[in-house]
Amino acid sequence: MKAVNHSDDEPVVSAKELLAVGAHYGHQARRWNPEMAPYIYAKKNNAHIIDLNKTAQMIQTAYVALKNIVEKGGKVLIVGTKPIAKEVVANEAVR
Repeated sequence: MKAVNHSDDEPVVSAKELLAVGAHYGHQARRWNPEMAPYIYAKKNNAHIIDLNKTAQMIQTAYVALKNIVEKGGKVLIVGTKPIAKEVVANEAVR
């Protein structure tokens, strides 16, 4: 797991790293939510491809917001709904 001890200006993750883990795969185009249009890069083989540059920017925004909450003594609830995320969620929740 990558350490997050860095400045708010340093990216938490890059679009290239997101691409490497397949984060660009979206839902089938027929199952889409029109509110997601700004975040869709393209449509290929009847599936949407997610804009990873915007995804990386939003991850950075979320990181800064969460960091500010924790620095002020606030609490953050981490929820994972997929069984595969169970271990990661548990580890990150106590970190």
